[in-house]
Amino acid sequence: MLSDVTTPQDLDDRFRETLAALPAAQRRRDPADPVTDDAPLTGAQVLDLFEAQVTSRQLDLAGRWLRSFGEGFYTIGSAGHEGNAAVAAALRPTDPALLHYRSGAFYCQRAAQVAAEATPADQAQPADHTQPAAGTQPVTGTQPAVDPQPAVDPRPAAETEAADQPEPSEPSGTEPPTGGFAAYADAARDVLRGMVASSQEPIAGGRHKVFGRADLAIVPTTSTIASHLPRAVGMGLAVERLRRLDSAGRRTGAGVRVGSGAGAEHAPWPPDAIVVCSFGDASVNHASATAAFNTAGWYDHAKLRIPVLFVCEDNGLGISVRSPEGWVEATLRAKPGIRYFSADGADPVQTYAVAAEAAAWVRRTRRPAVLHLRTVRLMGHAGADAESAYRSPAELAEDLDRDPVAATARLLVDAGVATGEELLARYDEIGWQVRRLAEEVLGEPKLASAADVVSALAPRRPVRVARAVADAAARASGPGAGARAEAFGGKPPELSGPMTLAQSINAALADGMLDHPQMAIFGEDVAAKGGVYGVTKGLRDRFGAARVFDTLLDETSVLGLGLGAGLAGMLPVPEIQYLAYLHNAEDQLRGEAATMRFFSQGAFRNPMVVRVAGLAYQEGFGGHFHNDNSVAVLRDVPGLVVAVPARPDDAAPMLRTCLASAAVDGSVCVFLEPIALYHTRDLYADGDGEWLAGYPEPGAWVAGHVPIGRARVYRVGSADDLTIITFGNGVRMSLRAAAVLAEEGVGTRVVDLRWLAPLPVADIIRESSATGRVLVVDETRRSGGVGEGVIAALVDAGYVGAARRVAAVDSFVPLGPAARHVLVSAEAITDGARTLLAR
Repeated sequence: MLSDVTTPQDLDDRFRETLAALPAAQRRRDPADPVTDDAPLTGAQVLDLFEAQVTSRQLDLAGRWLRSFGEGFYTIGSAGHEGNAAVAAALRPTDPALLHYRSGAFYCQRAAQVAAEATPADQAQPADHTQPAAGTQPVTGTQPAVDPQPAVDPRPAAETEAADQPEPSEPSGTEPPTGGFAAYADAARDVLRGMVASSQEPIAGGRHKVFGRADLAIVPTTSTIASHLPRAVGMGLAVERLRRLDSAGRRTGAGVRVGSGAGAEHAPWPPDAIVVCSFGDASVNHASATAAFNTAGWYDHAKLRIPVLFVCEDNGLGISVRSPEGWVEATLRAKPGIRYFSADGADPVQTYAVAAEAAAWVRRTRRPAVLHLRTVRLMGHAGADAESAYRSPAELAEDLDRDPVAATARLLVDAGVATGEELLARYDEIGWQVRRLAEEVLGEPKLASAADVVSALAPRRPVRVARAVADAAARASGPGAGARAEAFGGKPPELSGPMTLAQSINAALADGMLDHPQMAIFGEDVAAKGGVYGVTKGLRDRFGAARVFDTLLDETSVLGLGLGAGLAGMLPVPEIQYLAYLHNAEDQLRGEAATMRFFSQGAFRNPMVVRVAGLAYQEGFGGHFHNDNSVAVLRDVPGLVVAVPARPDDAAPMLRTCLASAAVDGSVCVFLEPIALYHTRDLYADGDGEWLAGYPEPGAWVAGHVPIGRARVYRVGSADDLTIITFGNGVRMSLRAAAVLAEEGVGTRVVDLRWLAPLPVADIIRESSATGRVLVVDETRRSGGVGEGVIAALVDAGYVGAARRVAAVDSFVPLGPAARHVLVSAEAITDGARTLLAR
């Protein structure tokens, strides 16, 4: 045993042997006294930590048991990391937390904290385990009670046994010294439901096993390595900004609302809350982690406060790859602007003391810090991991000697708070209770259909969104008319004459800022400069630097700030300066933004409208990085809204729709703005001004509302011979081509998709069927471009007419005149139409 690999049976046997070998102390210690003479924890508090640790350990063992007969689907455990229970104990249960997937004991301890605060005083246990030992400073204050997530009664299942798994002993009848499993029952059931993918799991509903619950202020995170760290920085920045605000119905001291908006669950974040974010040691090497640390330090250097406590749970391994000795410490210590703390995760008293010191420092100074928690990893990376392939027996035995649960037990026995027999009885009692719950959740239903799976992904409530636009119009023309006139300097945009695309977006952003007091615009060069193309010009002067501000040059951090701000109750509108710059940060949209509702069933949301300047056709400036025409990665993200306004009179209503959808439904929208059309004025001939449009007054916003997924149709001539389907720059080129074709007697209808996700399929089918000839004009690339989706939609709908594509070449966009060889042109559209008509 224990010679080359640690199995669940080995770990269980070793723990039992360790406890059986512990000699009883010469005298018993009162659990109400400090566990050691100078400890900041009482014996009762350490007993509570032990119970949280044991609950987490037994959940890991249950996960392996469930997997052994094909009923468990997640075996990445927390064994060896249970010292993080002491970190949770040092924090307040209302401090929002984003947890590493090995932070199971933290989750259990947080659940017990919330349960204790929700317990009426007359039902509380006689021993108060929530107060620190005499002579120490409390690290948690009195918080408002938070109702725990109601448990759903599970349906019983048949008992099942499996070989080579530790079988929990029946309760021996020996009363444990203190505490009870009831405080951890809901948390244990949550985790087990996640393991078996039960649709009754309260946060993700069987879509993934995550640590998350709104009433615990634990935000679910994906398994994408380090991708949650930029969000944590954004949450810290938002919490601190909102703490300083006394507007928009948010009273100072009343708390910050999580994912504010209709349909979202809310949890109070007190004004002095800090954000907690845990991660593994291998993650310190990831670009997302580097971005988060750099951004936190950058803002700290700029004297802006970000109250974030990073917790690095360092077991020395990234699956099989070892972190070089001393590398993690050297890396974390070297982060500018981030204070370093360190603790041994196998020492619960030290971990608690250091975590309390770190949390108090972050809470007091509102500055970032990192707690380097040294841990071990027991039972491998996951169930299928054979550690013997890359770890020696001596190394495995060394880790077992540092088992944090055994270390806590040793502390309790040495201090005389409990005997090894009593703790083993408690271990067996919790194991029996966890196994009982595991058997119960086995019979619970799974997600039964594709509709069930996607139901929480990105709900669309177009009627409510339209109503929100109407309400905004009523406010702008009614009680907010005076403030609006003042913001526009006495001359509202509807009185300013025809506008370009850039001017229309600018005015719509200003109207959005007026109607959404929680809205903020930020990104590279958006404030002082007003944007590279002047789209945000003047907005900082109108609305102040707290709501329109420049960020550092890092797209991952720009989006991370947006993710955190949206979760904290703001309506963020970050700008990505160029589409090509988005690609190094796109996982913040794919892995974080778009998955939040999916993994929380709407309990958490991160509403956001991401403005991106993109697409090609810039004259005299560009090359690949400033003329990127690839949007495939955006269209592939489930639930993401992708809008592409081509004309000024579409830009403003589409932006209003995106803002309303974000506020009402928590939508994540990408507003892709064609750079080449920003300042375009003419359509057919120089000086005709036909690409300009007036800005609608608020009274016209309802009639001009543009729902998500609805196209716009232009009819040229009879409009009976040909349908051109396009978007962005293609709209202007297609209208020019249609004018040429009209001189040849060809009637054309030009369909501007406006929305690339979701595609306006009904409009596509209707307008294509009207002529029976479809030319898809796609300025993105032939492979992976938008045109593929349009053609697929036609095929799926049974379209039987003629169809042809004109698309950009599968190439990066070169500099100068060479770009014309790979991009779509009006001439190519005209030629493609003639070929189609000649069939």
